[in-house]
Amino acid sequence: MGVEETIRALEDIGFGEIYLLTKKARKKPQSSKETVKVDQYKGKILQDHFMSFKDCTKCPLHRSRSQVVFGDGNPDSPVVFVGEAPGEEEDAQGRPFVGRAGRYLNRKILEVMGMRREDVYITNVCKCRPPENRKPTAQEIRSCFPYLRKEIEIIKPKVICCLGSTAGEGVIGKNMPITKVRGKVFTYPYDPKIKVFLTYHPAYILRNPRAEGEFVEDLKKLKDLIA
Repeated sequence: MGVEETIRALEDIGFGEIYLLTKKARKKPQSSKETVKVDQYKGKILQDHFMSFKDCTKCPLHRSRSQVVFGDGNPDSPVVFVGEAPGEEEDAQGRPFVGRAGRYLNRKILEVMGMRREDVYITNVCKCRPPENRKPTAQEIRSCFPYLRKEIEIIKPKVICCLGSTAGEGVIGKNMPITKVRGKVFTYPYDPKIKVFLTYHPAYILRNPRAEGEFVEDLKKLKDLIA
């Protein structure tokens, strides 16, 4: 049956409009150059996003910070690691997870997941350091969450990995004990295509080395989720 006969047959059974896809219009596999362009494009959008709130004064944390600490890493990463808030070293350098806990996280994701820091994206629920590294308040989390939500919207990862209960509270919107929910998968409330995975904060493992086995087990699950 030729094209004209096929079209007439389709019209007879109720198809009013018929669209033909030419060979040129078919989607081609993305080349490495195109992937680089995507990364650069996302990186530019993320930078513009950062510039839009680098002088934020929405919550009291702006009074004691040195600077706003934005996310860092691969803008096309399949996983976004989300921590609690910057610490002293992060506040000084303007990058998340550069202290002892950050170096531990870098080492474990390389050992367990085979990914370097530059392969993933790392950020925090709160972008400013709380005084004395205290836990951010519920109000501070709510004030800062729109910035994190926009980051995630730009990156569109497969999985958001929440490091600790504060990160989980910020991303999911519920306060859940990390010991009870670690290793579990949830749906991201703002995009059902994105999964949320919870595990310990690296700082907790440094204080409680016996929990490292569970942390490694969680990272293995995370690796499977983003495969």
